[in-house]
Amino acid sequence: MMENESLLFWGMFFGSIGLGFFMYGKKQKRIVPFLVGMALFVFPYFISDVYLLVLTGTALVVTPYFIRL
Repeated sequence: MMENESLLFWGMFFGSIGLGFFMYGKKQKRIVPFLVGMALFVFPYFISDVYLLVLTGTALVVTPYFIRL
């Protein structure tokens, strides 16, 4: 039961960060934050392991800092 709550929390957390990236990318017309924001919305639906969810979400969050397009 605790795993489901953790998945829900982390999914909402990365989704809210994704909303920020999405809005920033759309307003500034930057493709990488826009796509990362969309990916942060969607990827929690496909991952059912908490550790993999956190690892993937963290990798997506730091991606715009290393790829500047």
